[in-house]
Amino acid sequence: MQLLNGKEGSEVGKKLGMTNTISRRVYDFIKDHPPFSLLETNRLIDISERVVVQYRQPEEVVFRTGEHPGKFIYMVREGAVNLYRQVETGEELLVEQCEEGDVFGMRPLLADDQYALTAKVAEESLLYAIDISGFKDWLYQHPKVAFYLASNMAAGLRRRTEPGLGGRLQATPRPGHGAHNFQLLELQSIERSKPPVICSPHTPIRDAARIMTTQEVGSIIIASEQGWPLGIITDKDLRKKVATGEVGLHEPASAIMSSPVVTVGSQVTVADVQIEMVRRRIHHLCVTEDGTDQSGILGVISEHDLLVLQGNNPAVLIREIRRATAPAGLRQLRERAEDLLRQYLEQEVAIAYIASIMTEVNDEIIRRCIALALAEKDEAPPASFCWLALGSEGRGEQLLRTDQDNALVFADVPPEALPVAKAWFLSMAKSVNEKLNDVGFEFCPADMMAGNEKWCLSLSQWKEQFSHWMLSPTPEAVLHSTIFFDYRPAYGDERLAQELTQHIFSILDRESLFLSFLAKDALQNPAPLTFFRNFMVESSGEHKDEFDIKARAMMPLTDAARVLVLHNRAGGVNNTFKRFEKLAELEPNHRELFQEAADAYEILIRLRALQGLRHANSGRFFNPAELSKMERIHLRNAFRPVKELQSLLSVRFQLAYFS
Repeated sequence: MQLLNGKEGSEVGKKLGMTNTISRRVYDFIKDHPPFSLLETNRLIDISERVVVQYRQPEEVVFRTGEHPGKFIYMVREGAVNLYRQVETGEELLVEQCEEGDVFGMRPLLADDQYALTAKVAEESLLYAIDISGFKDWLYQHPKVAFYLASNMAAGLRRRTEPGLGGRLQATPRPGHGAHNFQLLELQSIERSKPPVICSPHTPIRDAARIMTTQEVGSIIIASEQGWPLGIITDKDLRKKVATGEVGLHEPASAIMSSPVVTVGSQVTVADVQIEMVRRRIHHLCVTEDGTDQSGILGVISEHDLLVLQGNNPAVLIREIRRATAPAGLRQLRERAEDLLRQYLEQEVAIAYIASIMTEVNDEIIRRCIALALAEKDEAPPASFCWLALGSEGRGEQLLRTDQDNALVFADVPPEALPVAKAWFLSMAKSVNEKLNDVGFEFCPADMMAGNEKWCLSLSQWKEQFSHWMLSPTPEAVLHSTIFFDYRPAYGDERLAQELTQHIFSILDRESLFLSFLAKDALQNPAPLTFFRNFMVESSGEHKDEFDIKARAMMPLTDAARVLVLHNRAGGVNNTFKRFEKLAELEPNHRELFQEAADAYEILIRLRALQGLRHANSGRFFNPAELSKMERIHLRNAFRPVKELQSLLSVRFQLAYFS
């Protein structure tokens, strides 16, 4: 806890009273956390004196979904509180964990609505129950606080990928992330990319709803003959007034519209819009030529639009990707994802979290490209199939747009139907590869893509292919294995991938010699440092005097993790640092080495991403002299576990006697 010093501390002490130590401690704490950090001293003192300190035990419920909020919002002083959303099955899904300094229970009070989540204490906790009587009145006097609260309302709950959630996409901003975006967004102007969706007041509600569905919008403006806004209908109006039977579908749109509609001018900023939404408790604003309802309609701004503009919520990117109708739109969204990546890296967000976010984005782009390719076909697929992500994308480590590595497996069909089925899938796969290339994932130079007939096979053919590689491990077969053994289902029937994995493990159980070949190959990577501890750089060619972080630093760790995971028969773990974490569990006698290797790989993948963003490339090659002193130290430290891992492989697979 940070105490005040000097004159400020003296003044606060006088106002709070020297005997009121609880209020003083509350003040010292909340003044460092938004939104209270945005308030002046007098307002903070007033709030501090009305705080109720609550001790809560684990599993104790603070409030439940559907309850009407009272006069308190809550801040975690010590401990943690989990927020749960109830899903259709009745189970509770964890969507956020509030820790020290986090505020929760705020949106329902601002929106005058019931709690949408259940707050349950995760561990022994102290909470500040903050009495916000008169809160809305002084929002007008504190636009920065209003903006902060509106930002949180628009962005929704912070989310994260929690263990046991099956990889559901969630996101957690780092401390200070909101303040960072506050400065960026405060003066940012709203840009409208879509024409307004309107109808007349006489349009039947049924037709208005169809227009909203066709245009994929959540609202429609009711316009006069002059083209001026008379009112607005939103999805909420349809649910509350029509779906309940209160108003019939044949009634005119004017029967359920909200009027008058709140309007703003064309030069409105993000801050203006969010504050207006908070003040008026609305989720849509109509943009007109002069900002009044007596001029032409230019568009509508919704909470969703604000979320898109903020660009700091991966869930929005995913939603936009799912709606994209062409690779050009997907390319723009992937570029936005790289802006998000840059922010995360600059704020030193955990690399495991960053990788999970970028993998979800990449997977969604793949799925969308496949959906677009399937829509172009005149007939349904002749069999079930599974699109396999390979290489770095298969491992969930493709932060930047590198080249494609993918394959396709389809269910077995009768022999006479195989040529037609393969031709169908090959055509579709080529279309997907082309679309991914348009997005910015370049064609694989080695043509290891599903559009290559060698990598578009039936399940039986793939089993035969893997059997050949593993039972006749030539250098080429081992090379293919290092790429294809990192496959991960990205779209389609995952059972096909699972059956292929079972086939691979069954061969390993019978023929363990293959792992020795794979381990030997893992030792072939060139050393990262010279005898004098200088970085080993390329001596000739396009990348002369540059360091190859992939071949000399990342591949030794990637290859070692792959071999050891296969040796332990730990299927379904592809990500390199997650493989090391799994190995630390499976082999506790080597836990320290594996944990160090996982940390090293996180350093390397972060550094490569930073270099790629700096130079607008894959980040694989760079001049070590361009690194900061701290980056060079981190890079050298990341080399430490490599030698020990390679010694482990050599001993375990008896490579000294292996030729």
